[in-house]
Amino acid sequence: MNPVVTFQTSLGSFDAELYQDKVPGTVSNFLGYVNDQFYDNTIFHRVIAGFMVQGGGFTTDGQEKATKAPIKNESGKGPKNVKYGLAMARTNDLHSATAQFYINVENNDFLDDNQYCAFGLVTGGQDTVDKITAVKVSKPGKLSEAQPVQPVVIQSVRLKEQ
Repeated sequence: MNPVVTFQTSLGSFDAELYQDKVPGTVSNFLGYVNDQFYDNTIFHRVIAGFMVQGGGFTTDGQEKATKAPIKNESGKGPKNVKYGLAMARTNDLHSATAQFYINVENNDFLDDNQYCAFGLVTGGQDTVDKITAVKVSKPGKLSEAQPVQPVVIQSVRLKEQ
């Protein structure tokens, strides 16, 4: 059985199943950050309606968090960038993903073609993801090209007992 995590945010909560059976290195990396409570009091700093919401790298006061070493990209091993799919954010370097993640709010199969590694799926609380997608953004924002005007805080991410 794959692990499930619960995200508690300032706009509600949602659960995501992590595809440990398909992309074990990526899931292990993400769960390492979860177990360290790294995501507590971080924000969704990039919200692009019709595309995705990104978070996990900046504190509520806009400071970038120090991360562990980048991981090997496991894209193409099964999971896809579908609506409500959870995936690793990275730079143009294929193997640069660390802690930041995004949630697709539409089917974004072009991201699969560009080797962005999906590793989970929001399985409950999709309405919370929809609320995050609908927030007003500043273009450009201090931290991204589409930053929420009112911070959307990730209060915690915890492994759910199954």
